[in-house]
Amino acid sequence: MKQERIEFGELSYSPCRYGASRMLFRGPRRRLDRPYIAFVGGTETYGKFIEKPFPALVEKAMRQTCVNFGCVNGGIDVFVNDPTVMEICSEADMTVVQVMGANHLSNRFYSVHPRRNDRFLRASTVLQAIYSDVDFSEFSFTRHMLGELHARSLERFDTVVNELRQAWVARMRNMLTQIGPRTILLWFSEEEMNDEHWSEKSNQLQADPLFITASMIDDLRPMVKDVVVANPSEASLASGTSGMFFPASQEAAASEMLGAACHADASAALVPALREQLYAI
Repeated sequence: MKQERIEFGELSYSPCRYGASRMLFRGPRRRLDRPYIAFVGGTETYGKFIEKPFPALVEKAMRQTCVNFGCVNGGIDVFVNDPTVMEICSEADMTVVQVMGANHLSNRFYSVHPRRNDRFLRASTVLQAIYSDVDFSEFSFTRHMLGELHARSLERFDTVVNELRQAWVARMRNMLTQIGPRTILLWFSEEEMNDEHWSEKSNQLQADPLFITASMIDDLRPMVKDVVVANPSEASLASGTSGMFFPASQEAAASEMLGAACHADASAALVPALREQLYAI
């Protein structure tokens, strides 16, 4: 498929490829013949609208090459099914994996696009049987589809959430096995990492990472070196879009993202954890 070169205003993402991967990642392209730290994650890791996202800030603070494999609206599937990225991560001094939502992955109930994981492709016969009152041909994006299922029946929707969570943990185990133990999980969100039921959250389907609980993260702790929680400060959240670059047409989208100050908070949380683990190797 044709890949677009994404540039907005004064900010260029210098898209580049690594090896045989079909994905375009944020550049400039980094050399892999010297020690490096790899970063895997979604929109936040990529740093959409951000001149220096947290991987770049970590690179400056650590004075070590950092390779950004962030993918806008990406989920686990885009990485776990990319042998090139998995091999590069397995050879890194350390890999930081941003905790991504459970909505952006194929599962027993529905399939997503292999590279644009926010795109809904089709519902399984099982999901169609559970929601026989829904026309799935109307949906192009997973969050839109999930919103409709949520509106139809909370009881049935809870079945969907449980399936997504099980699929997420299994897929994460697969990915972490491929990467190896030199891995740090990063929870980068204004949401607290806890076991609060999804239905009790005030923003329910808008919370990111969607449907992920502290218990799910605990299941993965034996496979990683550390889990870093980066909840931006109130001051950073209040800074909004200050320091972000976007066209006027994207102002609403930019306002819903974690801004430049939040990325600084994430870097500040990651750097000491990375130093501790790298010095211990």
